[in-house]
Amino acid sequence: MTQSGAVRHNSRHAELGLSDRQVVDMYEKMMLARRFDERSQLLRRAGKVNFHISGIHQEPSQVAMAFAMDLEKDWFLPYYRDYGFVLSVGMTVRELFLSLFAKAEDPNSAGRQMPGHFGCKRLRIVTGSSPVTTQVPHAVGFAYAAKYRGESSVALVSFGEGSSNQGDFHEGCNFAGVHNLPVIFVCENNGYAISVPFAKQSAGRICDRAIGYGFPGVRVDGSDALEVYRVFKEAHERAIRGEGPTLIEVMTYRITPHSTTDNDMDYRTKEEVDLHRDQDGIPAFRNYLTEIGLWSDEREDELQARIRKELDESLAYAERAPFQSTEEAFRHVYAEQPEARGGR
Repeated sequence: MTQSGAVRHNSRHAELGLSDRQVVDMYEKMMLARRFDERSQLLRRAGKVNFHISGIHQEPSQVAMAFAMDLEKDWFLPYYRDYGFVLSVGMTVRELFLSLFAKAEDPNSAGRQMPGHFGCKRLRIVTGSSPVTTQVPHAVGFAYAAKYRGESSVALVSFGEGSSNQGDFHEGCNFAGVHNLPVIFVCENNGYAISVPFAKQSAGRICDRAIGYGFPGVRVDGSDALEVYRVFKEAHERAIRGEGPTLIEVMTYRITPHSTTDNDMDYRTKEEVDLHRDQDGIPAFRNYLTEIGLWSDEREDELQARIRKELDESLAYAERAPFQSTEEAFRHVYAEQPEARGGR
């Protein structure tokens, strides 16, 4: 095995400029996101939390696109399934559990928002709202500000294919195209907008819509993490060079219900879901690492034990953590009276 920071020059990831350490880290982030997601679903079934929205099967592409970004300069506007993405840019499972339990220490919203609605100033994750696709024009605004100030940064915004039919998406793309802004639009096409299949949402490929706005559109297989990385790296480089936006359609499949309040068997069959289970990018990425000598069964066992320990400790902390006080719950909602001055 090579040293952790080295690069295997004949490997696929080396051709993309990724080190051995980076691709191992990518795999570990994918698995951490998967195990967090699975644990969260168990918590919901046990009645310990009220809501969870799953991103299972979408982790490889989410991790890959995060690794293509500049964590010191770029701005991130993820959507509610992007656990793999936010973990890769620096959020911790403790913070995700704090959000799941709506505790005061939750960095996303201090427990005010539903889980999966991310926002973290230190990580340059812009606060998201519940109405879908509203983050798209916000991302365009961040990109416009970067261009206006002459800053070398890119805004990345993700959303589902159902919300790509909202007006916010079209207006954001149009403005970005007209002003040639450094923004990457990411449609994570998982096949269903809650209960509506893609075939009933659009007659064409979402990536092809980019042509009408004057910038490139690319479709990529979300189970192939290295190909996703390549596509995002190129889009990022284009934006930094001043060549404008890119629309990337990541093809994946939602094997879980839309959320823990959804019965997906009302609108699809178990056979359809099972058909897609084998198209999981995480085992494929592990096999790649094993084939080139960067992974082994022993390392896998060690990783699973480490993740289980991290989840157990983070969950215990989040369960014990206090809720926000009643007084704090009204802050940032209503205008606050200024402090009395001069005895008045």
